[in-house]
Amino acid sequence: MAERKRPRRTRERILETALALFNGAGAPNVTTAHIADEMEISPGNLYYHFRNRDEIIGELFAAFERRADEVLAAPGERAVSIEDLWLLLHLLFEAMWDYRFIFRDLDQILSHNRLLGSRFALIMRRGTRTVIELCHGLVHAGEMQASEREIAALAENIGLVATYWISYQRISGERPQNTVSLDRAAYQVLSIIAPFLRGDARALVERLGREYL
Repeated sequence: MAERKRPRRTRERILETALALFNGAGAPNVTTAHIADEMEISPGNLYYHFRNRDEIIGELFAAFERRADEVLAAPGERAVSIEDLWLLLHLLFEAMWDYRFIFRDLDQILSHNRLLGSRFALIMRRGTRTVIELCHGLVHAGEMQASEREIAALAENIGLVATYWISYQRISGERPQNTVSLDRAAYQVLSIIAPFLRGDARALVERLGREYL
């Protein structure tokens, strides 16, 4: 006998609906009334679970935060390769795309909520540390040649490009709205580090460039 799925609770449905609307139109353009209308529930039912739109945004941001924490886990003591950075970028862009409304209106969302701004800064710092550790691993493995100063600058530049890549693709008109090439995004960021790579690692990046550009 097949196991019956647990019905989704109203709170879960609110978050799912809000995420879809925020991703499509941008959080500043979506009200709690829009969310309630889309769900065909009363505003009072929505307010029972969330007092306002900011609470919904905060809950969705926390979900993205958990995804980012998993992706940006430090490699530890094991040997690393350029594939580790490629995979990290893919997983990170998947998470960013699932919660793209955050990056679509990043400045507005974070300036409106200082707590979210502080938490986003922590994510950025953790990402920088993880990239630096991966670069150290690549240097140790002989796949990369870079000084500490160069590695620090690379990590900061990678964070900058990754953070605004989705917005860049949207405003540049390179792709249809609400679509993204994760491979292209990952390669674009990886290309920043390519000049410092050696041997098989450099060859891999060049091959990816031929495939995804």
